[in-house]
Amino acid sequence: MIMENIERDTLEVDVLFVGAGPASLAGALHLRQLINRYNQASGDKGLGEVTIAVIEKGREIGAHTISGAVMDMRPLTELMPDWKERGAPIEAEVSVEDVSYLTSRLKLKLPIVPPPLRNHGKYVVSLNKMIRWLGPIVEEADVMLIPEFPGAELLHDEQNRVIGVRTGDKGIGRDGQPRDNYQPGADIFAKVTVLGEGSRGSLTKKLVQRLNLDAERNPQVYAVGVKEIWELPAGRVTPGFVMHTLGYPLPNDVFGGGFVYGMNNDLLDIGLVVGLDYRDPWIDPHRLFNDFKQHPAIAAMLDGGKMLHYGAKTIPEGGLLSQPRYYGDGFLIVGDSASFLNSQKLKGIHTAMKSGMLAAETILESLIANRFDGGQLASFEQKVRQSYLYKELYEVRNFHQAFRHGRRWGLIESGIQTATGGFGLLGDLHTEAGHEQMKKLHVLNRLPTHAGEHLQAPPQKCDNRLTFEKVTDVYRSGTEHSEDQPSHLRVLDFNICVDRCTREYGNPCQYFCPAAVYEVEETDGGRRPKINFSNCVHCKTCDIMDPYQIIDWVTPEGGGGPDYINL
Repeated sequence: MIMENIERDTLEVDVLFVGAGPASLAGALHLRQLINRYNQASGDKGLGEVTIAVIEKGREIGAHTISGAVMDMRPLTELMPDWKERGAPIEAEVSVEDVSYLTSRLKLKLPIVPPPLRNHGKYVVSLNKMIRWLGPIVEEADVMLIPEFPGAELLHDEQNRVIGVRTGDKGIGRDGQPRDNYQPGADIFAKVTVLGEGSRGSLTKKLVQRLNLDAERNPQVYAVGVKEIWELPAGRVTPGFVMHTLGYPLPNDVFGGGFVYGMNNDLLDIGLVVGLDYRDPWIDPHRLFNDFKQHPAIAAMLDGGKMLHYGAKTIPEGGLLSQPRYYGDGFLIVGDSASFLNSQKLKGIHTAMKSGMLAAETILESLIANRFDGGQLASFEQKVRQSYLYKELYEVRNFHQAFRHGRRWGLIESGIQTATGGFGLLGDLHTEAGHEQMKKLHVLNRLPTHAGEHLQAPPQKCDNRLTFEKVTDVYRSGTEHSEDQPSHLRVLDFNICVDRCTREYGNPCQYFCPAAVYEVEETDGGRRPKINFSNCVHCKTCDIMDPYQIIDWVTPEGGGGPDYINL
């Protein structure tokens, strides 16, 4: 909540990056490198002092960063050729690859690894550790890193140009009133604001709506990745082992697959990606992840191990055809916020970093020209189109859409796309937003047998050894929020939840959320959803998949959220 009519501190910078993920940190560091080179070459005619700042909602740089990661090192090598000598926290070069199709009991290993999933020359990494390593390097390069400063609102001038960001207030009670420790957020003004908030960025979402930046584009579609880090007995994990799976436990009409990555120190990174464009409102990604771990082949890997850490995040799957216009007056959009992710290869770190670096090159030109309008910043798009980033995304532009009729047909069509450079059978393919594809209960022939009855998915039993309840996993994510603050999960019309959503969809929020934020309680007054906002791991699944689009995820008080480790 942002209080009005109060005096706020202000800070003026030249360039402001929002979100300290790989896109923003790479962009900020590259921009500083470019400015230093330009000033050295230009002498007295250089740019002089240029202030660059990065704000981050997490309590420290990297706290909210998660990815099941096999990383293409090209952008990091361009940015920092001596990354090995500087101690980049890689786990291991990919050494063993396995692509398998799972039935409910069998693991059928493909005789060859499909070209899109070949990872020779790439590295297994913890993105969380990579960002925690990169942050101090960026700060040493004279970039201000400011954690616990969530971007709560974009600032615009009279001509609707973006001129900066207002950060979130602190010390507001659950009743919406200031507490004794109230601190108003600051207004940070910038010549260029770069939005690198990650998937479904809250400021990006509002800006896209305000300026209609997604006109004539496919709507964005997403997946959610649910993952755990396991510690296994000594010698059981091969660092650099990479496995991807198709099939079980996902139904044929649900996009996604599993992954298992071998890390150092006997750690295993295991997760399941579930497309957020499914039909059945009872689909529960966390439950499916538990089913995945119970497959005989996966359970054998985890036998004797201990689950250490948990996390979840959404992934923009729409690719090139779902990208919003990512430049305009005073702003650029980079990384996952602008859909720079290769959904076929399930890789977005290198694409995010490269997009941030291309944004930096665009900003340098703007600083030299002293112009920050959309016409000047439009060269960002040209730079993207001339880079290997565009070629990579163009070849997979129809990949996710190929699975619109289910996995079996999707494998056939995506195979054809691989052979034809990404062309769909009927040209570029259109898709609907994921929440629009969810079917109502009566369409699925799920009808109550008694008046007043509400249908529910049967509960899942967990053994707390291999499978875990959502609240147990949330504890392993290190998530903390002050209970005495307004909920950052704003339901715009609660009556829809209580009545219409109950009848039409059976309150799917209680299933699609991987963190037990949403529950349904039976009270004397009837059935009522309950929001446990302090459980939120900031994945944004609710904002994406709510069928009525009445859940609005906004930033909580600075520092709240998960505290990821090794994820």
